[in-house]
Amino acid sequence: MSELIDLCYARLGCPDLEQMVDFGTRLLGLELYERGDDWVFLRADDRSHNLCLFQGELADETVGFEVDSEARLQKLEESARDRGCEVLIGSDAEAAQRRVNAFVTIVDPSGTRIELAVGPQRTGRRYFPSRDAGITEFGHFGLHASQPEASLQFWTELLGARLSDAIGPAALLRIDDVHHKVALFPSPGVGIQHINFQVASVDDIMRSWYFLQAEGVPIVFGPGRHPTSTAIFLYFRGPDGRVYEYSCGVKVIPDDEAHTPRYFESKPSSFCMWGAKPQIAEFVE
Repeated sequence: MSELIDLCYARLGCPDLEQMVDFGTRLLGLELYERGDDWVFLRADDRSHNLCLFQGELADETVGFEVDSEARLQKLEESARDRGCEVLIGSDAEAAQRRVNAFVTIVDPSGTRIELAVGPQRTGRRYFPSRDAGITEFGHFGLHASQPEASLQFWTELLGARLSDAIGPAALLRIDDVHHKVALFPSPGVGIQHINFQVASVDDIMRSWYFLQAEGVPIVFGPGRHPTSTAIFLYFRGPDGRVYEYSCGVKVIPDDEAHTPRYFESKPSSFCMWGAKPQIAEFVE
């Protein structure tokens, strides 16, 4: 059983904050919900934010996940300390800025900062897109894993994620019935490898493909279809150098007992069954 309920947010340092706000709204299609002097909340659902962009260094980035109670949060904090992980308890002021009741930060074996949060605030207002990208939900994170075996054990043993499929040493992990909410890619990097938003249909994928090309946004993979999750995808690079993804049609796994993970070859064809060629190092090495 997963200890996690769902993705919560990503916190992204931005050397040029206004450039990223323009990308996140005008091009990515998120709603600008709130802003301060040096930070901005963007969202794609009824929470206060899915992305917190703030003036800072690119290396300053964190992924956030929701847990169901402060008792579970304390249990995970203690278990992480027992495993030798770096753990920091968020202050009341830091929790208020994140619009959550409480949180702890845990650093995984590959150096990724993960915030586990209780009670992310809902707004009572539906998401209002800044352009018609067709976004339906905050989808998943791809994460760098410089210590792939230790990171996989961290996510499965401590946080209760389950392996859906693997592509060579890359692991696709689920925390609910969606094929994956976390993807671990062996690489020397630290932190976020890509950020995914689900869209309604292949029509949205194709509209964005033409739209982003016309706007000069680099397309780094796709359109294509993953043979693992069955999702139709499009990956593109933001002005911050980070990779973002739209996808639709992701597989669900409603019965854990009936599912056996599959192990795919470590080749580009295992990432796209249509033959699209990736320009992302972790997908070709």
